[in-house]
Amino acid sequence: MQKKRVTIYDIAKALNVSASYISRALNDHASISEKAKEKIKKKAAELNYKHNALAANLRQGGSKLLGVIVPLINQRFFSDTISGIEEICSDKNYSLLICQSHENFAKEVHAVDTLIKQNVEGILISVSSETNSSEHLQNILTHDIQLIQFDRCLDELNSIKVENNNLEISYKVTKNIIESGYDKIAFLGGPNHLSTFKNRKDGFLKAIKEFNLPIPFNFIQEDLLVPENSYKVARELLLLKDPPNAFLTVSDHQSLAILRLANELQIDVPNDLAIFGFANEDFTTITNPFLSSVDQKSKELGRQAALAFFAKTNAERVRGEKIEPIIVESEIMVRQSSKKI
Repeated sequence: MQKKRVTIYDIAKALNVSASYISRALNDHASISEKAKEKIKKKAAELNYKHNALAANLRQGGSKLLGVIVPLINQRFFSDTISGIEEICSDKNYSLLICQSHENFAKEVHAVDTLIKQNVEGILISVSSETNSSEHLQNILTHDIQLIQFDRCLDELNSIKVENNNLEISYKVTKNIIESGYDKIAFLGGPNHLSTFKNRKDGFLKAIKEFNLPIPFNFIQEDLLVPENSYKVARELLLLKDPPNAFLTVSDHQSLAILRLANELQIDVPNDLAIFGFANEDFTTITNPFLSSVDQKSKELGRQAALAFFAKTNAERVRGEKIEPIIVESEIMVRQSSKKI
């Protein structure tokens, strides 16, 4: 049987004083003598009293809690965004409740519901690859809880969004691949209903069109965030009579799967095949060769998402105005996998 939590009422009863007197003493109120404070704190320790910060914050008008929902905690990109969020929240004396959707829409909806019930003041979310409805996010706003979308966002919802310059950076990466001597480039994308991945595809197509390169229809594949699916599709493409000589992916995990495949097929990376990804995961600099990637400044994404909450910049939504996204500039990291020797 679970032991009952000790409250200030238990301490008050033990010392035969009022609960409000105990509360003032535990909060070092000037009206209570040092001797009385010492006696009360000693009794609190004897009874194993633990301060209920949530209850105290709610009495003061807020929970000082933020909820964070990410697809996967064990990827460096998302762990770094959480680190950036925590850095700002720590400075503001706020705590985090962290959930992961595992790229599953139903789990994401459940996480949102759980955080609402926990009386969080704001929810910061990067939506799952399955998410194509904003009803559960609208429910956050209905409860007058601040909503900030980051990295992966649903455009249809007028909320604060913190994003990378995805179209521009994808265009620049594709241009870099072409100028490095590769002319048959395949694109392995993510779910096109999310603007993050649609913009990366559009940036790729913009550069392909600018250089007037012919791209077979099957060289553009979407909804391949699962590395095993990327491996399977890349294998089919590399075994064609006229295969691609470069891959642009929207995730370093896809790139890693292609590098493993290239090793199995004894394809020389980068002389016969270039590989370029997104996120700048830790493993990109321990593979052989090192993997070229886009550094999305993930920690800064998290910091900006948290700062947006504390700036209370949802006034535009209240007035029905379009909220302009906050853009975090990415950086191209050209490494061995996309430079011919």
